[in-house]
Amino acid sequence: MNSLYKSVLIFGPPGSGKGTISKFLSLSDSIYHVSTGDIFRSLNPASEKGKMVKSYLDKGLLIPDEVTVDIWSDFMESRIKEGSYGPSKQYLLLDGIPRTLKQACLLEKFIKVEYIIVLSIENYSKLIDRIQKRAKIEGRKDDLDVKVLGKRMDIYLEETMNLLKHYPKNITFEFNADQKKLEVIRDILVKFASIL
Repeated sequence: MNSLYKSVLIFGPPGSGKGTISKFLSLSDSIYHVSTGDIFRSLNPASEKGKMVKSYLDKGLLIPDEVTVDIWSDFMESRIKEGSYGPSKQYLLLDGIPRTLKQACLLEKFIKVEYIIVLSIENYSKLIDRIQKRAKIEGRKDDLDVKVLGKRMDIYLEETMNLLKHYPKNITFEFNADQKKLEVIRDILVKFASIL
């Protein structure tokens, strides 16, 4: 690899709107959005990696760090080869990776983190309702089980919040995700207008 991918990380608990906001930001030609959830769901379920990923997701557990980064890097290489992502022209907007400190360290040979967006939300019960509604619409069976969702919230709080301490505070920007979606998007657009 010639150079590191310049990257923007987006963090927020499940259901906080990361996917919606990421898809909106990726309307800009200068942003390429990558969601590890989408990558995992796109794996062939009959393949070895597909079966392994499904077994972890069904229990609400994180996929092992090396496996996650390996699948992610293969995906990125395929996007560069097909020409859909241009590292020299676009920021990589990463949604769902890194999730742990170990992933952050493994990713350092691939990415340079320039900005971090944190979606903060106070009301976790509202989040679980939101996720279950989305699950019914999108057919995501792993998002219907309240116990699995609770476990994912706990993992987010424990591991992802610790992960934020790994990065400089001056590149981290927090946004209130309790607002309406368009209000959150507005706040992010005002802050990041210069790179969009």
